[in-house]
Amino acid sequence: MEMEMEMEKKVERLLNRVSLFFAAIATLALLHLFAHSSLSCAPAPLPTAPRARGDGRSQPQKPKPAPSSPRSSCDAASREVLTPDKRFAKLRSSRSWRRRADAYAALFASLRSPTLLSNASHVLCVSAGAGHEVAALQESGVSDVTGVDLVDFPPLVRRADPHNLPFFDDVFDIAFTAGLAGALFPARFVAELERTVRRGGAVVLAVDRPSSAQEAEGIKALFRRSSLLEARNTTMLGSEMSLFIMKNNGTAMTGRIGECRQSTARLAHAADVCHGIDRA
Repeated sequence: MEMEMEMEKKVERLLNRVSLFFAAIATLALLHLFAHSSLSCAPAPLPTAPRARGDGRSQPQKPKPAPSSPRSSCDAASREVLTPDKRFAKLRSSRSWRRRADAYAALFASLRSPTLLSNASHVLCVSAGAGHEVAALQESGVSDVTGVDLVDFPPLVRRADPHNLPFFDDVFDIAFTAGLAGALFPARFVAELERTVRRGGAVVLAVDRPSSAQEAEGIKALFRRSSLLEARNTTMLGSEMSLFIMKNNGTAMTGRIGECRQSTARLAHAADVCHGIDRA
């Protein structure tokens, strides 16, 4: 009995020592975190004096390049936070962004005409992404350009649903989009483009080049209020594209034809009924 009690006391003392050991480790870890947190960030060390070479002249030290990503909370806190304008200016000066904007500029230059696209045109760019086409139009002299997409990109692109555009009817002279392939509901997407363009205006689609005439007819069939003005093939950033230029006629063409057919059928039916009554 005494041996069992002595054994329990030894086990209890061992467990207490282990608990104290782990508590000490946890305390040291917390002290280490506090010492390296951004609240106690030490200022950057001053540059050391240049080292002297054998001939007595000083040798300048090469500055260390800044890391591409922060390695600690102190590193992140010491970095300059870019404003949206500065961030946009930095992106706009990049070679890839400039190359894409120049490609849109060449495309719009081919559309220039007094009746289609001029500096006085009111232009809508749908699914404008980072605003390459908006910038290309503005730089070419078109001042009234509106760009929209599901994700905004200020100051060129504002947030709006391409399937439910927040504009009145017949307010734009021309609508342009290269985002038909990404539309969830292509018919609704095209209907909104037609709704916001005035009668006599145009909707311009830039799509991947159709692989067959049937595919091209399917694209044209999405338009209910417009007729094909021109279709042309082009190359943009190394990709084979097709442009569909549709003229807005202001009325749903297929709907009007259907109404005429229904009216004709109703008149014929009424004439047959009347003729039958006369015979009776």
